Amino acid sequence: MSQKIRTRFAPSPTGFLHIGGARTTLYNWLYARRHKGDFILRIEDTDEVRSTDDSVTAILDSVTWLGLNWDEGPKDGKTDTGPYSPYFQMQRVHIYRKYLDQLVDGGKAYRCYCTKEELDEMRRIAQLEKRPPKYDGRCRNLTPDQRKAQEAAGKKFSIRFKMPTEGATVVDDAIRGQVSFENVLQQDLVIWKTTDGPTYNFCCVIDDHLMEMTHVVRGDEHLSNTPSQIQIYYALGWQPPKFAHLSMILGPDGSKLSKRHGATSVLEYRDQGYLPHTMRNYLALLGWSTTESQQLFTDEDLISKFDLEGCQKSPATFDTVKLNWMNGEYIRQTPIDELIKLAMPFIEKAGLNVSSGPDLKRVIALEHEKFKLLSEIPRLIEFFYKPVEFDPKAFEKVLKAPGAKDVLLGLAEDLAQAPSWTEKPLEERIRAFVAAKALKNGQVFHPIRVAISGRTEGPTLFLMMEVMGKDMVLSRLKEAAAKI
Repeated sequence: MSQKIRTRFAPSPTGFLHIGGARTTLYNWLYARRHKGDFILRIEDTDEVRSTDDSVTAILDSVTWLGLNWDEGPKDGKTDTGPYSPYFQMQRVHIYRKYLDQLVDGGKAYRCYCTKEELDEMRRIAQLEKRPPKYDGRCRNLTPDQRKAQEAAGKKFSIRFKMPTEGATVVDDAIRGQVSFENVLQQDLVIWKTTDGPTYNFCCVIDDHLMEMTHVVRGDEHLSNTPSQIQIYYALGWQPPKFAHLSMILGPDGSKLSKRHGATSVLEYRDQGYLPHTMRNYLALLGWSTTESQQLFTDEDLISKFDLEGCQKSPATFDTVKLNWMNGEYIRQTPIDELIKLAMPFIEKAGLNVSSGPDLKRVIALEHEKFKLLSEIPRLIEFFYKPVEFDPKAFEKVLKAPGAKDVLLGLAEDLAQAPSWTEKPLEERIRAFVAAKALKNGQVFHPIRVAISGRTEGPTLFLMMEVMGKDMVLSRLKEAAAKI
């Protein structure tokens, strides 16, 4: 096997890329990058019924958005590139047939004629007798004449791999240590279906060997498949790669992460306004940590520090509160020009015309410290670019307060004479107005804010007025007064 580190992410295209798959992708990418190795993306589309082109596209879009570039694999939903092409399993069936024949001819695999009904009955009886519901091996030792009789009767067959019936298969796992499986408890795995196609457990062994994978890093739901896969390696005379099985991801309530906990697909997080860098950082911490318990990482940090030894055996908990905090941290670190580019799809989707009106760069800078999601930005800045929509409670409490109308009209008249329209002179002039009228600050500041923004909360008042510009502020003060 090649000494160069080679890892892979091999999704089944039967839906969107979910959080667990995204973490697996990231860990494989980080491990390869840390060791100057190769990261491969392979599409395991042996489930003909559920695999779709749309799912392939969604997976590629998700991995691309996460910024996890692959060295070999699909270029699009149908074509790929790399020295071990093709990277779509259903384009490799001729390769699998060669090794299937080798196993059958060597007496290490056999034809199984059991029907679905017979297999269901086997499972039912095993459950009643409190035995593991596994295949009972009834076709394992059929004679040539018995096989001929089955086929003469028109029976379809699958092909099963002959597992050893004695001893144990030991998985030397980089995270869990040595995990031993008694062979007598394993079943003879179907490696070729009655529909004349290969199964996942067979294909992934062939592909991982031929593509020279050194490490197979995947979710712990695959651990139970691993003894059978290891025995297929041995039967073909191959050395298995190093395995590492990642812990499960749970929701805050301790149950397996699912839709009831919120978004589950990567593209949903993209559409909600999370940054790719946030997702990389947050996913890295779902089951891995440094000895210093570091929380925020640059990509260079992650690559230099990631190792399989830091991965935990116990389940990780997905915490949206922490994810939102982290996203806010990274938004604050993002330069304004870059933040505008990232936010523009959300701004356009909200129908805001930001080409006219106050300078968008200054508007974004006003609220930079408050953004937690890119999707929040249009709502927080929309009053700069749309007619004021008054919050009903704010209108009732602030603008309908005694004297508010006179304050707005008086201010509009006073501010029209303001020689300078910048934050500090505006503040001084308005405070002078407050004093001259013998009012409290709140009796003036609150009506101004609600009149020009429609809201009781928002950016620093006097800087907001500067950014809005004189004409817009004066116009809004008068319009609000007219509605009281």
